[in-house]
Amino acid sequence: MDHLPFISAAPALAILVSLAAVPLIALSSKIPNLREFWTLAAGVVKLLLVLSMAGWILAGNTYVYEIWDILPGLSLKLRVDGFGMLFALVASTLWIVTSIYSIGYMRSENEHAQTRFFCFFAVALSATIGVAFAGNLLTLYLFYEKLSLSTYPLVTHHQDREGRGGGRKYLTYLLGTSIGLALPAMLITYHLTGSLEFSSLGVFPETVSKSTLVVLLLMFMFGFSKAGLMPFHSWLPGAMVAPTPVSALLHAVAVVKVGVFSVLRVLTGIFGIDLLAGQDLNTIVCGVAAFTVIVSSCIALSQDNLKRLLAFSTVGQLAYIILGAGLATKLGVTGSMLHISMHAYSKITLFFCAGAIFVATGKKYISQMVGIGKRMPVTMFAFFVGSLGVIGLPPAGGFISKLIMVRGALDADMAWVLGVYLTSSFLNAAYFLPIVYRAFFCTADESMFEDKVSEAPIFCWLPPVITATISVVLFFCPWLYLGFANVMFQ
Repeated sequence: MDHLPFISAAPALAILVSLAAVPLIALSSKIPNLREFWTLAAGVVKLLLVLSMAGWILAGNTYVYEIWDILPGLSLKLRVDGFGMLFALVASTLWIVTSIYSIGYMRSENEHAQTRFFCFFAVALSATIGVAFAGNLLTLYLFYEKLSLSTYPLVTHHQDREGRGGGRKYLTYLLGTSIGLALPAMLITYHLTGSLEFSSLGVFPETVSKSTLVVLLLMFMFGFSKAGLMPFHSWLPGAMVAPTPVSALLHAVAVVKVGVFSVLRVLTGIFGIDLLAGQDLNTIVCGVAAFTVIVSSCIALSQDNLKRLLAFSTVGQLAYIILGAGLATKLGVTGSMLHISMHAYSKITLFFCAGAIFVATGKKYISQMVGIGKRMPVTMFAFFVGSLGVIGLPPAGGFISKLIMVRGALDADMAWVLGVYLTSSFLNAAYFLPIVYRAFFCTADESMFEDKVSEAPIFCWLPPVITATISVVLFFCPWLYLGFANVMFQ
């Protein structure tokens, strides 16, 4: 099928709507209900703009919007294809749910600087959609950096010593690697090829040596360190000093998903899966990702702080996605793209639940949560569903994406990757299921909670119920996200 480009400003409008909301949010600082109305209204408009492009994309076509021609083969350009649409739909949908959750959480905790929080939250979502709709590597990089800078005030929201320390590590890792590794890799790529355009065939000519390709591959993989590949991962647990809505933003809606999205764009659009497989570069990708998957899962087993456990779980799941793309097969790449959406709904559910527990009880350590399921059954059942999605068990959507990646490993004749997948899922179950078991199945003497403990306010427990429900629906009806992934190969 020919991919017909449709020249339209719709992608730019989807990016700009979040920015347009920022002054309205700021001017409404003394009227919280109005401030939060603008946040939700911008989220709804963004989602409608994204959905308006879905039919054309599912038909195998693209949207294109030229911003500025800088040099021959180098421009600022927006382009919407199946993969970009998949990511944008996840981010725009979850922005609405996260905004509802943020309202409940920030008000319940009486957090300071809520207007600043919602302003930078909107800027971060604008950058996220910009990455999703980037038409080439230069445009993607600029929005990637915008996201790093706009989320820094969110990570340091508490403005205490711990928050400033986490923020310094956050920027040091993200800006240090992107400027020190990804940017030089882009310059070298442009020098060698004269282009930074995404192409399923890749951009490198046959004259480029394998050693050069290996160096560039590693520079890109570690340069986009939002993907959390070891050893450039420790910013992620360190960023857990932020309020829980920010953690949800980091782990499901924006930051880390932008990281894996960027790496996948490089693997599929700059190198191309044929070159990865033909030059055995996929073995390097799979090796780095597999190491991260296993080690991060083992570290998660030793965590007592719930948010830190979820952080290391995220590191493993991000590497899981890159491992699927590293297989350099149609099924592997399709599964990795699909897992971006499946993991997003599951992981944001878990972070929402962690925040709801903190709001209702003040507890953040797993060892202090024995018996909590009897006092907060709705929250903990949502936590259970989210856990199933991360583990990859039915009836959660994560089962579908992991199954496709497993089939991709078999297609690639890489049995050891299959072993990594199975080991990872076992470790996921080993650190999630005991939490659920101790929450519900304990004696009255073992329970650490009194009868007065109950569910958090509705804006804290309703969002995880919504995202857990979507995760289950995606198990039975994955067709929309799967369709966006599949059109990439038409």
